[in-house]
Amino acid sequence: MVKNIIKHSIRALNRQKGYVFINIIGLSIGIACSLLISLFVINELSYDQFHIKKDRIYRVNLHGKIGGQEAHVSSTASPVGPTMLREFPEVEDFTRYNTWGSTVIKYNNQNFTEDRFVHVDSSFFKIFSINLLKGDKNTVLNTPYTLVLSESTAAKIFGEEDPIGKMVKVGTDSSLYKVAGVMEDIPDNSNFRANIYGSFLSSNRANDDRWLSNSFETYVLLKEGASENGVNEKFHPMLIKYVGPLIEQFFGTSFDEFLTKGNEYRYELQPLLKIHLDPSIEHEVKPANDPKFLYIFGGIAILIIVIAAINFMNLSTAQAAKRAKEVGIKKVSGSSRGMLIRQFITESLFLSSISLIFAILIVELSLPFFNKILNSNLFLDYSSWYTIPGLIIISILVGLLAGSYPAFFLSSFKPVSVLKGSVNNSMKNGKLRSVLVVLQFSISIILIVGTLIIFKQINYMINKDMGFNKDKLVVINRADVLGKKIKPFKAELLKLPGIVNISASTAAPSHNNNGNGYTIEGRDQESFLLETNWVDYDYFETYGIKLKSGRLFNREFPTDQEACVVNYSAVQNFGLENPFEIRFNVSNDAPDGEKQYMPIIGVVENFHFRSLHSKIEPYIFRFKNDDILWGYISIRLANDAPKNTLKEIENKWKELTSNEPLQYFFMDESLKTLYNEEQQNAKLSIVFTILAIIIAALGLFGLTSFTVEQRTKEIGIRKALGATVGNIFYIISKEIIVLVAISTLIAWPIIYFVSNNWLQNYHYKITLNVLDFLIGFIIAMTIAVLTISYRTIKSAKRNPSESLRYE
Repeated sequence: MVKNIIKHSIRALNRQKGYVFINIIGLSIGIACSLLISLFVINELSYDQFHIKKDRIYRVNLHGKIGGQEAHVSSTASPVGPTMLREFPEVEDFTRYNTWGSTVIKYNNQNFTEDRFVHVDSSFFKIFSINLLKGDKNTVLNTPYTLVLSESTAAKIFGEEDPIGKMVKVGTDSSLYKVAGVMEDIPDNSNFRANIYGSFLSSNRANDDRWLSNSFETYVLLKEGASENGVNEKFHPMLIKYVGPLIEQFFGTSFDEFLTKGNEYRYELQPLLKIHLDPSIEHEVKPANDPKFLYIFGGIAILIIVIAAINFMNLSTAQAAKRAKEVGIKKVSGSSRGMLIRQFITESLFLSSISLIFAILIVELSLPFFNKILNSNLFLDYSSWYTIPGLIIISILVGLLAGSYPAFFLSSFKPVSVLKGSVNNSMKNGKLRSVLVVLQFSISIILIVGTLIIFKQINYMINKDMGFNKDKLVVINRADVLGKKIKPFKAELLKLPGIVNISASTAAPSHNNNGNGYTIEGRDQESFLLETNWVDYDYFETYGIKLKSGRLFNREFPTDQEACVVNYSAVQNFGLENPFEIRFNVSNDAPDGEKQYMPIIGVVENFHFRSLHSKIEPYIFRFKNDDILWGYISIRLANDAPKNTLKEIENKWKELTSNEPLQYFFMDESLKTLYNEEQQNAKLSIVFTILAIIIAALGLFGLTSFTVEQRTKEIGIRKALGATVGNIFYIISKEIIVLVAISTLIAWPIIYFVSNNWLQNYHYKITLNVLDFLIGFIIAMTIAVLTISYRTIKSAKRNPSESLRYE
């Protein structure tokens, strides 16, 4: 019986070649889109494959609130891990994780710049099951100045040599480091992307006992059966014991009183598996992905499949009049409804299977393009146990989704109705097809308007006035390499044509590194959190930050070196009505706890030092003296700077740094990277939106072709009676135009709700307006009209005598 069903299905499909072709194209594109999105989502979710004990690994996060300013970060103090291991019986082990960022490795008079250098405790390779190709995970980082290299990094530096035991120079450290191990390359989508791991014992902060200096990430491995909540409850007593005395020293109040005043300072465990998709916690290892984008693309995948399935349903039910006689004859011949349903489902599954083959071909051909957009390495792994079964399941699900309704619908015809012709007449009404077209175009309009809004928001963020001049600004990393030669370096560069100004600072916009707590004279019971940047005299002129009131650091006033400048947000948030009468207490910076105060001498206009996701927080500029060596050097180039200016800068740098490599970035490009995720997702959105529109247009084209066939004789009569091509076009297209208009009215409130909700992720955002939604309607209407034009106009131009002889 199965053999007969398949034979009848193939014969039936052979009689509908044109519509079958359209269905296969639509289903192929729909399945391909779903596969690509699935690969993207799976890649984001399976970010760390090497954590065998991942259900017992936790990161310690800090939640702080001082003076109304909140911080939710993964940074902790150096003694947190050792203290937990010593005092919490639930903790089996810990490791600290200190990202150095870009570092220069020297070997045999060659320099190698590595972007992912990290200091970790020796327990790191015992907690995280990263495969060591060489070295013993139990001892590999037990001693200071030892390294573990990734396989590719070892090959780059040492070539065919055995790296174990080799000595290299790391950055400006005077001590040589020994290579103690080689590990497998860590996948780019891992939360622990590093090329080199160094022993934490090499860091001068290894035995740091400063509890208010939160600079490292801390990961703990809990013992079997240990309670996460039980550990969280022990953090408060630990903070009272170690942080309490410091709070009392700096703020003159107990730790509990500090909290009752609306402040917050607490540690909390976060399961490892929740880190990757939690953007609410700021951390530097690898920025978390916003799960909303995964939901959005998951939704798009479903919508595209729905559009493709609607095409199938539409064309199948549209041809019901043609297949009614077939159904009637088969029922008269003894076929049951069940047998007919199985035949129609088999047809659908057969088409879905063929479409799957074409979909896989489309995916393989388009993956290089998508990998380029995503800067990723997506691929279909046919060797995985779940890939082939997964593809078969997708094919079956799509076949059932697309074919179930037509199968039950077509099999429901009664032989008597068919012979009377009542089925043919009822099919011409096409109410069901109208509903499906409306649904299809509603989805298309939602995707069109949504993509337009995403691009508009990204364009707004990239081009918004940041409050400083980001163009023609080169920022050099690793200012500490110059040591005490920063001033001579500045003097030498200012002699070069094309250089307008130079400044040294400890931070730069989008490269912030110090959030400090302060008290204000006369308000000792309050505490205030400000992003802190130590800058020289030339910083404000170099960056073009505007003065709102007061003055900036001035060489003519030596006391300015003990003063500060704040942004207007600090004045607003802290209620500083007369800011120039305010002095910050900086006694904690002074030896022996001597009382020292830092007056405000100037207030600058607000500027964006982070992405537009967050609002502008209070910011303080302190003077950078000659003893502060670390940070950045910012160089303002003239608009007509010679092309070789960067080369000249590099030459001067190498002269003063014993040939150290120059590492720099352009500020405008750096700011764009803050929105990499949005830009990648926007590109994906527009690609999938175009594909969804193509699928919808294919269905509409097929439906129009069927409609024209059904009304061929009517068109011939109208032409014979004097109707013009325009008249015929209007008659055929007006129904589609009405349906697209109805689709628009349905789509608008849905996309308004979704896009408005998405925009809440940004503190600075566009305002939705009517034009955004009208553009979506115009694009959808244009596509619909263009799609139906060819078949409609071709039919309208046909000789009436041919049309009247039709059938």
